[in-house]
Amino acid sequence: MHPYGSLADDFYSNMILNTEMELPAGRDTVLGFCERVQRTYPSMRNFYTRDHEGKGTSDFVLEEDKDQGHQRWLNIERRRICSGYINPTDVDAAMEQHTLVLELIPYMLSVSPLDCEALDFTTGFDFNYRGNHDELVAEALGMGSRFDPVREIPGVKVLNFEPSFTLSLEENCRRQARLMIETRTSAYQVRRGEFPEEQISVYFTIRQYGSLDHGTTYEQTLLELKEKSDELMDEFVISQVLQPLAQAISLK
Repeated sequence: MHPYGSLADDFYSNMILNTEMELPAGRDTVLGFCERVQRTYPSMRNFYTRDHEGKGTSDFVLEEDKDQGHQRWLNIERRRICSGYINPTDVDAAMEQHTLVLELIPYMLSVSPLDCEALDFTTGFDFNYRGNHDELVAEALGMGSRFDPVREIPGVKVLNFEPSFTLSLEENCRRQARLMIETRTSAYQVRRGEFPEEQISVYFTIRQYGSLDHGTTYEQTLLELKEKSDELMDEFVISQVLQPLAQAISLK
């Protein structure tokens, strides 16, 4: 198991490419692309379309079975292509999948490096927790010295606390890092004091905006994003976000 697997109940590695122009949606083009991916990953045998009501558009999905504890998946949307791997044994295995997709799209989906609106490398973590997610996150990470005293007011309960921030990694702001925490507790659950076991999610994304430089490939850019992600994960995300959350849950 990859070390990230011990930090949360589930973790995943995703690549998302947002394009300026619409992706091809022809039957032969989409099926040919998915068949080429399946040739490398034969276990990705589930193909289906997902319609958007009222929009007249469909997404195309290729994925592995969901009952294995791990899962490769691929989505082709109108202006976005997504590659993901849930609970990979090795992040390099996920990178190989993402890289294959990026190597194929210029030839099979006619996606030029000029066509890049944004390229994301995201590492995500899910924590199972039965209780007030927002209260737990506020307790584990703090609300800041100026706001922490609010939690001491009698009768006060935290209803929404989903910290997020975005940092520029370059002077031109084209490469950015974003950390976002998503909770799934409602005011109704807090009022009744009844909480189902649901997941607190942490998403850490390194994003490259805009068309790629001349001579630069999507694969090279993704590798750079992953290397920066690994660096910031080790320097900050694990020790300041993931481990405090895991510890707070273990003490409940």
